[in-house]
Amino acid sequence: ILKYNPKSLILFESCEYNIYRADLELREMHPTIEIIPVVGDIRDFARLENAFKNYSPEIIFHAAAYKHVPMMEKNSLEAIKTNVLGTQNLVELSLKYNVEKFTMISTDKAVNPTNIMGASKRIAEMLCQNAGLLKKTSFITLRFGNVLGSAGSVIPRFVDQIKAGGPITLTHPDITRFFMSIPEATQLVLEASSYGRGNEIFVLEMGEPVKIIDLAKDLIKLSGLEVDKDIEIKITGLRPGEKLYEELLSDKEKTIETSNKKIRIAEVSPLIAEFNLKVKEIIKCNEATNLKSKIKDLVPEYSPK
Repeated sequence: ILKYNPKSLILFESCEYNIYRADLELREMHPTIEIIPVVGDIRDFARLENAFKNYSPEIIFHAAAYKHVPMMEKNSLEAIKTNVLGTQNLVELSLKYNVEKFTMISTDKAVNPTNIMGASKRIAEMLCQNAGLLKKTSFITLRFGNVLGSAGSVIPRFVDQIKAGGPITLTHPDITRFFMSIPEATQLVLEASSYGRGNEIFVLEMGEPVKIIDLAKDLIKLSGLEVDKDIEIKITGLRPGEKLYEELLSDKEKTIETSNKKIRIAEVSPLIAEFNLKVKEIIKCNEATNLKSKIKDLVPEYSPK
């Protein structure tokens, strides 16, 4: 973003250490651009509105989310607070303060979700889809898979396990995932955002899915070690909500080409008539046991495992 010389860049972040590091690094790289660090949580409507009032952002990139699948299965109500309520707060304030363009980062796990994390991100997509019908702010959603080297990525974990002498732990020998590098992901996010006119879900071309066991073996070899002789690969079993493979489109969706072969537009199903009411019920739900059935009402393709 800073390469395109904005007047200012507002960083809104709940973790003090992360925002401190980002602020320091960006100021050194771009000393002439105003960097504004704001510590806050998107679940806190008043704090969020204060930032909108003070800084009047024209463009929003919404990347705040809980994304760890097994952790969110155990803490499902927290996933809803951040991924659904937090997104609703941002959407509402973007409309109120006349934001020009709102780009949300989604995930392949929102497609035919089998877990709370994926289902919560699908609802976040739907919130943007619903708000886009008002034709005030351009709401754009970007859906892609895993980003190599990002927070919580599998590769740093495997590297740490190799350094510790093993074993590398893997949930299933046949598990696959889509991967993309950080520079490629960020460039495609900015490109798709510039294409977007409003109410689109862009699907980023992730290439062929990678078998995680092959990734683990390659990392062992690149470390100058031998599989099973030096480092064991231990199969631990699929975790709660985890899929063997991820998808970028649901069965009912088709895609439309753009001028960039790596970016396609998904044709998604229309929202149900009682959408707003059902979202309120999910946000107000204070019992994890009732949550899954309420999500199923709103996201029929949700099939918890």
